[in-house]
Amino acid sequence: MIKIKYRQLELNECECIKQMNPAQFIAKAWRDVDGKRQLVEINYHDLDWPNGYEHHYHGLQQTIVNGGSAIGAFDEFNKLIGFATLKRDFFGSNYRYVLLDQLFVTKEQRSKGIGRKLFMLCADTARGWGADRIYICAGSAEETIKFYAARGCREAEEINKELSESDPRDIQLEYVL
Repeated sequence: MIKIKYRQLELNECECIKQMNPAQFIAKAWRDVDGKRQLVEINYHDLDWPNGYEHHYHGLQQTIVNGGSAIGAFDEFNKLIGFATLKRDFFGSNYRYVLLDQLFVTKEQRSKGIGRKLFMLCADTARGWGADRIYICAGSAEETIKFYAARGCREAEEINKELSESDPRDIQLEYVL
Protein backbone atom coordinates (compact mmCIF):
# COMPACT_ATOMS: atom_id res chain seq x y z
CA MET A 1 0.00 0.00 0.00
CA ILE A 2 1.38 3.39 -0.97
CA LYS A 3 1.56 6.35 1.39
CA ILE A 4 -0.37 9.31 0.04
CA LYS A 5 0.14 12.92 1.01
CA TYR A 6 -2.69 15.39 0.42
CA ARG A 7 -1.91 19.08 0.18
CA GLN A 8 -2.74 22.29 -1.64
CA LEU A 9 -1.24 22.55 -5.09
CA GLU A 10 0.86 25.59 -5.89
CA LEU A 11 0.55 27.49 -9.16
CA ASN A 12 3.97 26.29 -10.33
CA GLU A 13 2.84 22.65 -9.88
CA CYS A 14 -0.06 22.76 -12.35
CA GLU A 15 1.99 20.98 -15.02
CA CYS A 16 2.16 17.98 -12.68
CA ILE A 17 -1.17 16.84 -14.08
CA LYS A 18 0.83 15.68 -17.13
CA GLN A 19 2.08 12.86 -14.87
CA MET A 20 -1.44 11.48 -14.59
CA ASN A 21 -3.15 8.94 -16.84
CA PRO A 22 -6.68 10.25 -17.46
CA ALA A 23 -7.77 7.28 -19.61
CA GLN A 24 -11.16 5.81 -18.85
CA PHE A 25 -13.31 3.10 -20.37
CA ILE A 26 -16.99 3.97 -20.13
CA ALA A 27 -19.19 0.93 -20.62
CA LYS A 28 -22.47 2.66 -19.77
CA ALA A 29 -23.58 6.26 -19.42
CA TRP A 30 -26.77 8.09 -18.52
CA ARG A 31 -28.55 9.59 -21.51
CA ASP A 32 -31.93 11.16 -22.17
CA VAL A 33 -33.89 8.70 -24.30
CA ASP A 34 -37.41 9.73 -25.27
CA GLY A 35 -37.49 12.26 -22.44
CA LYS A 36 -36.33 9.82 -19.75
CA ARG A 37 -32.87 9.42 -18.26
CA GLN A 38 -31.66 5.91 -18.96
CA LEU A 39 -28.44 3.99 -18.58
CA VAL A 40 -27.28 3.04 -22.06
CA GLU A 41 -24.32 1.05 -23.31
CA ILE A 42 -21.77 3.24 -25.07
CA ASN A 43 -18.48 1.26 -24.77
CA TYR A 44 -16.31 4.34 -25.15
CA HIS A 45 -12.60 4.38 -24.41
CA ASP A 46 -11.40 7.90 -23.69
CA LEU A 47 -7.60 7.98 -23.74
CA ASP A 48 -7.21 11.70 -23.01
CA TRP A 49 -8.51 14.39 -20.71
CA PRO A 50 -12.17 15.26 -21.31
CA ASN A 51 -12.08 18.55 -23.28
CA GLY A 52 -8.30 18.16 -23.65
CA TYR A 53 -5.28 18.63 -21.39
CA GLU A 54 -5.07 22.41 -21.92
CA HIS A 55 -8.63 22.90 -20.67
CA HIS A 56 -7.87 21.14 -17.38
CA TYR A 57 -4.42 22.69 -17.00
CA HIS A 58 -5.76 26.23 -17.46
CA GLY A 59 -8.78 25.49 -15.26
CA LEU A 60 -6.45 24.36 -12.48
CA GLN A 61 -4.36 27.52 -12.85
CA GLN A 62 -7.45 29.78 -12.80
CA THR A 63 -8.79 28.11 -9.67
CA ILE A 64 -5.56 28.79 -7.81
CA VAL A 65 -5.15 32.36 -9.13
CA ASN A 66 -8.76 33.21 -8.19
CA GLY A 67 -8.44 32.01 -4.58
CA GLY A 68 -10.07 28.61 -4.99
CA SER A 69 -8.79 25.35 -3.60
CA ALA A 70 -6.69 22.84 -5.54
CA ILE A 71 -5.86 19.76 -3.51
CA GLY A 72 -3.34 17.27 -4.79
CA ALA A 73 -2.74 13.66 -3.82
CA PHE A 74 0.93 12.70 -4.07
CA ASP A 75 2.52 9.26 -3.82
CA GLU A 76 5.69 8.46 -1.87
CA PHE A 77 7.80 9.60 -4.85
CA ASN A 78 6.02 12.99 -4.85
CA LYS A 79 4.21 12.11 -8.09
CA LEU A 80 0.76 13.65 -8.50
CA ILE A 81 -1.79 10.82 -8.62
CA GLY A 82 -4.99 12.80 -8.10
CA PHE A 83 -6.37 16.28 -7.64
CA ALA A 84 -9.60 18.14 -7.00
CA THR A 85 -10.47 21.80 -7.46
CA LEU A 86 -13.12 23.86 -5.76
CA LYS A 87 -14.00 27.31 -7.05
CA ARG A 88 -14.50 29.93 -4.36
CA ASP A 89 -17.25 31.99 -6.03
CA PHE A 90 -20.66 31.50 -4.45
CA PHE A 91 -23.82 31.17 -6.54
CA GLY A 92 -27.42 30.10 -6.04
CA SER A 93 -30.69 31.70 -4.99
CA ASN A 94 -31.67 29.58 -2.00
CA TYR A 95 -28.29 28.12 -1.02
CA ARG A 96 -24.66 29.16 -1.10
CA TYR A 97 -23.15 26.80 -3.66
CA VAL A 98 -19.51 26.42 -4.64
CA LEU A 99 -18.44 24.44 -7.69
CA LEU A 100 -16.41 21.25 -7.51
CA ASP A 101 -14.78 21.95 -10.84
CA GLN A 102 -12.43 19.00 -11.25
CA LEU A 103 -11.76 15.69 -9.55
CA PHE A 104 -9.38 13.24 -11.20
CA VAL A 105 -7.39 10.22 -10.08
CA THR A 106 -4.79 8.65 -12.35
CA LYS A 107 -6.04 5.40 -13.89
CA GLU A 108 -3.55 3.17 -12.06
CA GLN A 109 -4.62 4.43 -8.62
CA ARG A 110 -8.43 4.39 -8.94
CA SER A 111 -10.66 2.49 -6.50
CA LYS A 112 -8.20 2.98 -3.64
CA GLY A 113 -10.06 5.73 -1.76
CA ILE A 114 -8.07 8.65 -3.21
CA GLY A 115 -11.06 10.25 -4.94
CA ARG A 116 -13.16 9.81 -1.80
CA LYS A 117 -10.50 11.53 0.33
CA LEU A 118 -10.10 14.38 -2.17
CA PHE A 119 -13.87 14.87 -2.22
CA MET A 120 -14.10 15.00 1.58
CA LEU A 121 -11.19 17.46 1.79
CA CYS A 122 -13.08 19.68 -0.67
CA ALA A 123 -16.20 19.38 1.50
CA ASP A 124 -14.17 20.49 4.55
CA THR A 125 -12.82 23.46 2.60
CA ALA A 126 -16.29 24.47 1.38
CA ARG A 127 -17.63 24.32 4.95
CA GLY A 128 -14.77 26.54 6.06
CA TRP A 129 -15.74 29.09 3.41
CA GLY A 130 -19.34 29.15 4.67
CA ALA A 131 -20.89 27.30 1.71
CA ASP A 132 -24.13 25.36 2.15
CA ARG A 133 -23.63 22.94 -0.74
CA ILE A 134 -21.16 21.76 -3.32
CA TYR A 135 -22.36 21.81 -6.92
CA ILE A 136 -21.07 19.15 -9.30
CA CYS A 137 -21.42 18.91 -13.09
CA ALA A 138 -20.83 15.18 -13.12
CA GLY A 139 -19.89 13.33 -16.26
CA SER A 140 -22.63 10.89 -17.20
CA ALA A 141 -20.53 7.70 -16.96
CA GLU A 142 -22.14 5.06 -14.76
CA GLU A 143 -19.05 4.83 -12.51
CA THR A 144 -18.89 8.60 -12.06
CA ILE A 145 -22.50 8.85 -10.93
CA LYS A 146 -22.06 5.85 -8.60
CA PHE A 147 -19.01 7.52 -7.07
CA TYR A 148 -20.91 10.70 -6.25
CA ALA A 149 -24.01 8.83 -5.07
CA ALA A 150 -21.83 6.85 -2.65
CA ARG A 151 -20.64 10.17 -1.18
CA GLY A 152 -24.26 11.21 -0.57
CA CYS A 153 -24.65 13.47 -3.60
CA ARG A 154 -28.07 13.91 -5.16
CA GLU A 155 -29.59 15.79 -8.07
CA ALA A 156 -29.19 19.52 -7.55
CA GLU A 157 -32.21 21.40 -6.22
CA GLU A 158 -31.07 24.56 -7.98
CA ILE A 159 -29.74 24.16 -11.50
CA ASN A 160 -27.04 26.57 -12.57
CA LYS A 161 -28.20 27.25 -16.12
CA GLU A 162 -24.81 28.35 -17.43
CA LEU A 163 -23.07 25.23 -16.10
CA SER A 164 -25.88 22.94 -17.20
CA GLU A 165 -25.85 24.30 -20.73
CA SER A 166 -22.05 24.01 -21.04
CA ASP A 167 -22.46 20.22 -21.37
CA PRO A 168 -26.07 19.01 -21.52
CA ARG A 169 -24.98 15.40 -20.95
CA ASP A 170 -23.56 16.23 -17.51
CA ILE A 171 -25.72 15.44 -14.53
CA GLN A 172 -26.14 18.35 -12.14
CA LEU A 173 -25.55 17.13 -8.59
CA GLU A 174 -25.14 18.66 -5.16
CA TYR A 175 -23.64 17.67 -1.87
CA VAL A 176 -25.21 19.13 1.25
CA LEU A 177 -22.58 20.26 3.74
